[in-house]
Amino acid sequence: MSTVDDINTDVDVDVDVDAGTGSVGAVPDLLYSEQEDDLRAAVRSLLTDRADLPAALARAESGAPYDTALWTSLAAGIGAAGLLVPETLGGQGASHREAAVVLEELGRAVTPAPYLTSSVIATQTLLALNPRSTRSAESAAVGELLGALAGGRTVAVLAVPLSTGPDAPLPTATASRGIRAVADATIADVLLVLGDDGLYAVDTSAPGVTVRPGTPLDLTRPLATVTVDPAALAAGTRLADAGKGAAEAAVRRGLLAGAGLLASEQLGLAEWCLEETVRHTRERHQFNRPIGSFQALKHRMAHLWLEVVSARAAARSAADALATDSPDAPLAVAVAQAYCGRVAVRAAEECVQLHGGIGMTWEHPAHLYLKRAKSGEIALGSTGSHRERLATLTGLAAPGAPAP
Repeated sequence: MSTVDDINTDVDVDVDVDAGTGSVGAVPDLLYSEQEDDLRAAVRSLLTDRADLPAALARAESGAPYDTALWTSLAAGIGAAGLLVPETLGGQGASHREAAVVLEELGRAVTPAPYLTSSVIATQTLLALNPRSTRSAESAAVGELLGALAGGRTVAVLAVPLSTGPDAPLPTATASRGIRAVADATIADVLLVLGDDGLYAVDTSAPGVTVRPGTPLDLTRPLATVTVDPAALAAGTRLADAGKGAAEAAVRRGLLAGAGLLASEQLGLAEWCLEETVRHTRERHQFNRPIGSFQALKHRMAHLWLEVVSARAAARSAADALATDSPDAPLAVAVAQAYCGRVAVRAAEECVQLHGGIGMTWEHPAHLYLKRAKSGEIALGSTGSHRERLATLTGLAAPGAPAP
């Protein structure tokens, strides 16, 4: 019987036709490369040593979930923060595929780290401004900030609510003085803020900038309300003006990359929940039998395994489409987010339920996974909004609705 690798190498045709559009695109590569496997091993080893689940539970209880030493090791030591940044700007010159592997591991360990917000969303927003295309002062400022992000010296966060999807209305500092539910703002050094006349980089320590922590459902991804006074915005560094929509387009590109790679975090979370549930049901005995041998539980875990495998395909497709700058990237991201968020929630719910009484306690980490899954399901666009976007992109009308 052929292995998966054999099947992949035997494929001669590398194009497909998108249903409903007739466009031809390259077949996505869903397999992990040797370099990606090595990166996974390095990140998993670091998290096992420095951010195991007892430590995550303790930090969640403390109200200070971030471990700055861990972030320094991940961002600068391994070089994960600069994976999306070209080498000429101080980064690793890798791609979204490698960044997706890092997020899978962070999802498996529910690690509190600003990787998605800073190293993916903020970094991709800055890259979309194309800092190497001109020698202007704005491009120089973008390049300098990218170098600081890639080196792990700075954490930047896009000042939009965590729930903002790639196609959702974008808040501006002048339209709303307080931007609520901004993820990881409490650890950020720089805020990327949309104003009426462009995109600005504003130091969180500057006068007129207030970051007020909130009480999130997911204690491993704190939220805050960000307030930037007009004077503070004017004193910031303008990275792009509002002309020709460059600033808004860059922000939407950052949100698209974030939504696509969030699926990889959700995949890692779902994989851990499934593996931990299988391990528990093998060890837990009732009536002198492992409870995992009961047919009803076998069916539930088998069904969950099929969903996780499908989620892996969707997440890898989105990461590959972003890495190759495929014109089908919005479609791949919509598919991944329409599916992976629901699978992560289901996996976490099954993990809690099949652990029985211990799964309901604070001492077991299952509740951290459930809360991360529930908050992730509405992050960067809800499942419903991504399904609507998917229907629009493929030309499918909802039941009873006129065709687009």
